[in-house]
Amino acid sequence: MDKTILKRNEESIFNKIKNFIGRDVKSKNESKKLIVVIRFLLILIMVYFSINGLFYIPKLDFKKFLYIIFFFAVFISIFYMSYHCKSLSTLWMFNIVMIVWICSIVHMFGWNIGVQHFLMVLLILYFFSSYKRYLQKISYAVFLCTFRIVLFFIYHYKQPMWKLSTDEENILQIINTITIFVCISVIAFIFSKDSQELEGKLIDYNCMLEKQANTDTLTGLYNRRKAIEYMEQLTKGQTDYGGFSLCICDIDFFKKVNDNYGHDCGDEVLKAISDIFIEETKKDGFAARWGGEEFLLLFPKCNGDNACIKIEQIRRKIKEMRIKKNEIEIGVTMTFGIAEYDYINGLTATIKEADEKLYLGKERGRDIIIF
Repeated sequence: MDKTILKRNEESIFNKIKNFIGRDVKSKNESKKLIVVIRFLLILIMVYFSINGLFYIPKLDFKKFLYIIFFFAVFISIFYMSYHCKSLSTLWMFNIVMIVWICSIVHMFGWNIGVQHFLMVLLILYFFSSYKRYLQKISYAVFLCTFRIVLFFIYHYKQPMWKLSTDEENILQIINTITIFVCISVIAFIFSKDSQELEGKLIDYNCMLEKQANTDTLTGLYNRRKAIEYMEQLTKGQTDYGGFSLCICDIDFFKKVNDNYGHDCGDEVLKAISDIFIEETKKDGFAARWGGEEFLLLFPKCNGDNACIKIEQIRRKIKEMRIKKNEIEIGVTMTFGIAEYDYINGLTATIKEADEKLYLGKERGRDIIIF
């Protein structure tokens, strides 16, 4: 019980912090995302200052500590400003203070601690801050690049105001590197999250549309369009398959099923047969609704004799199948015409051959395979 209450309290505190940081901007025409990112960055910067403060307190270096306190207070002011001012005003204030802070850090502690790389955080933040303003973005990138080069030539060989030991420089370099990478990750994650989710939805939606365009709605089999496309891929060598056998089949006396039991019952027959086709071809075949009660089965890398064996199994299953309607059981049979792909005469001739064999099977009494 105590653990449950504690967990609820923790969730409540977490939600309050989340809602506080994620509070929307007052202006309706401004992006909430930008101001939330700035608040996260400010929190990271303040954590960064706290770590630096702990680094200097044991050394009793109060001048450096007071300097940290000053900028800590400035960044708290910007954090407060984010709730009362426009997003762009807060963005520019954040950029200005960061640039001033970077200059002062480099001036006082030297070039080797790597604080100048925070300019990359400002650049990425500004580029993500709006969808337009392309000229401003390019201009700001040029400014930051020029500014960094100028800093390099001024301070790279210049002695800092407060000389640090090599160990101190290394520690601060690590702290700065970690903080910069975390800041960049926060910016990239928040700004890309929605676009990635949207892209994922678009991909799923396109897949759904493609599936709908290639699938027969009633049976779940591929449609005639997809079957022709697939066979053309096989014949043009766009897949790894070699030769293939195809079969065109038809439900015997299907019109009588519709006339005697209704079209709903006829649809159930089509679905049940399609389920058998899907089950029997899922490993090494292809099944499509060719039109009406006609279907096309295709077996890649399979000659006519082997295709006959597979289709005979399908024929038996369909003959044994029963569709129940009230107290009546309905059974159907199918006739199959098989043809091997003819490389010389082409795909159209092969389909025609299978179709002719289907009708030959109808003439010979139905419920038969003709090859």
